[in-house]
Amino acid sequence: MIKIWGRRNAYNVQKVLWFINELGVEYEQVDIGSKIDELESGAFLAMNPHGRIPVIKDGDTYLWESNTILRYFSASYGEPLFWSESPSQRALIERWMDWELATLQADFLALFWSFYRTPEAQRDSKKIEQLITRCEKNMVIINNHLQHNSYMAGDKFTLGDITVGTSFYRYFNMGIEVPVLPNLRRWYQQLTNRPEYQNNIMLPFEELKGRLEF
Repeated sequence: MIKIWGRRNAYNVQKVLWFINELGVEYEQVDIGSKIDELESGAFLAMNPHGRIPVIKDGDTYLWESNTILRYFSASYGEPLFWSESPSQRALIERWMDWELATLQADFLALFWSFYRTPEAQRDSKKIEQLITRCEKNMVIINNHLQHNSYMAGDKFTLGDITVGTSFYRYFNMGIEVPVLPNLRRWYQQLTNRPEYQNNIMLPFEELKGRLEF
């Protein structure tokens, strides 16, 4: 059985749990990461020398890095449902996966930590304003793309939607003013209609407010 290490309220863990539940593959989750020292133990560092979650074990294979895990799950259990055997179509999916990791996730998590995870008295309002602007620019990029596409890689739900879509529940519900972008909202509604998005992404996150320790 696949084993997944990570806490359910961690962004990249949610991404992996959402996808494996979409696949309907049986797994066991090990709740770890709420305390820093849990990820610094010799046993955990033997699985991931970077001391980060998620980590998965499938047979004799250990993997870390969430998007790598998604690719592995898709190739092993889901192809061609969420990934494509066509190199050109796969590239359309993977460009959004790479953009999410390099740009969207970096900007969103910086905003989430600066605004939501930081106690109000310690917030840097100028930095938050800059991050809100950066995130809004990313939202406009997605909205413009979705003007001619039902999903991130065309007319069907793929890994591009899972990677890009993980941030939006928190983005829309953490208490900042967000732009009115109809194509993005339509796409987001499609995600919220999916049971596995509801069960793995649309989870309460109030326990993280003003909390910097994990």
